[in-house]
Amino acid sequence: MASDKREGSLDAPTRHPLGQDDPAFYDETAVLAEMERVFDICHGCRRCVNLCFAFPTLFDLVDASSTMEVDGVDKADFGKVVDHCYLCDLCYMTKCPYVPPHPWNVDFPHLMLRAKAVKYKEGKVKLRDRILTSTDAVGNIAGIPVVAGIVNAANKAKPARKLLEAVLEVHADAKLPVFHSKTLRKRMKHHATLASAEPTHTTRGRVALFATCYMNRNEPGPGEDLFAVFEHNGIPVILAGKERCCGMPRLELGDLESVRQAKEHNVPMLAELVDKGWDLTALLPSCVLMFKNELPAMFPDDEQVRKVADAFYDPFEYLMLRHRAGKLKTDFQSSLGRVAYHAACHQRVQNIGHKTFDLLSMVPGTEVELIERCSGHDGTYAVKKEFHPFAMKIVKPVAERVKRYEADHYGSDCAMAGHHIEHAVADGRVAEHPITLLRRAYGL
Repeated sequence: MASDKREGSLDAPTRHPLGQDDPAFYDETAVLAEMERVFDICHGCRRCVNLCFAFPTLFDLVDASSTMEVDGVDKADFGKVVDHCYLCDLCYMTKCPYVPPHPWNVDFPHLMLRAKAVKYKEGKVKLRDRILTSTDAVGNIAGIPVVAGIVNAANKAKPARKLLEAVLEVHADAKLPVFHSKTLRKRMKHHATLASAEPTHTTRGRVALFATCYMNRNEPGPGEDLFAVFEHNGIPVILAGKERCCGMPRLELGDLESVRQAKEHNVPMLAELVDKGWDLTALLPSCVLMFKNELPAMFPDDEQVRKVADAFYDPFEYLMLRHRAGKLKTDFQSSLGRVAYHAACHQRVQNIGHKTFDLLSMVPGTEVELIERCSGHDGTYAVKKEFHPFAMKIVKPVAERVKRYEADHYGSDCAMAGHHIEHAVADGRVAEHPITLLRRAYGL
């Protein structure tokens, strides 16, 4: 008689709702029991050992225990595994054969998120971590013209960095973002598009850009490049209304109430744009993922959340959908030569394919080396004193690929990952966002 039980699952992963509103979600005893169950499955499999340091940490704890099984590990040490998980989702989407609908129902990232939420609710979070994830507050202060210059200078000065490491445990060698007082919002304040929307069966042909706190204050250049590239292709672009952080940094901290508050500010504003006929995009894969995947998992019954998720696109996903409909211009003026392109984890787990790679490869005289490996940055993980050495180990194979390829250009859809790779390559060259490269190829 045939059995429906099999080793691993060949079905597409099913993401269950997070369930943070259930009081049992924060039951520490239940969380520890579920961690022991899942860790035992991971210990018996070990496919994810090379993804991040959460899994080697777990396996080292098991191998050093008296039983050499998960039951021999002190549950107080489970937090060491949790601290190394930065919710990239790669284990869930690309490696684990036991994700739902498999009956073992393993969702390692969301279990780690639950553990982080319990830790946050119990007040066991460092002041440093609260500050690093308060992106709006930090940006508002550091973006003041005089303050921005002081902050940027201090972030490059060794004595100041040593002090920062001693006081806030931000690693003295970690690359920190630059703050721009002339934000993307200020740069595009008087922008008026001349393009007229041409819809296709999958796109409405006009886009509202969610600036994101990082791309607005720390990396405004690629935002200008997106305007140029999209409007060259007949796609009107506007900036979405004044946004707050998408909530991803606070999600990774386990501060789910702050995520809810960000959702309640951002989603109604974005849903209104969708109702007015705009598609949505953002230049940071983490922000796109937040609206497309994480918020729907947290708020599965919120119709506005679903509406926004359905209208949100990765920028290169959007351009390639236009190309499929014959609406993308291919009047490229310049070759890009050899490009080492790092596919960001939070883009890969959106399951949209290699759209950036595909589009850059269309530029005549251009060869693109696709690097599908985590950079180890994660927004805050790479700058923390205790985790920076691990982040540098994770990024090393990526940096070596860039150097071996002898690329004319390199970069990532995640600007933070790109600069972390730049820090590891350390040859004086600067990482470039793919949208910047595409603008150069068009000669705009």
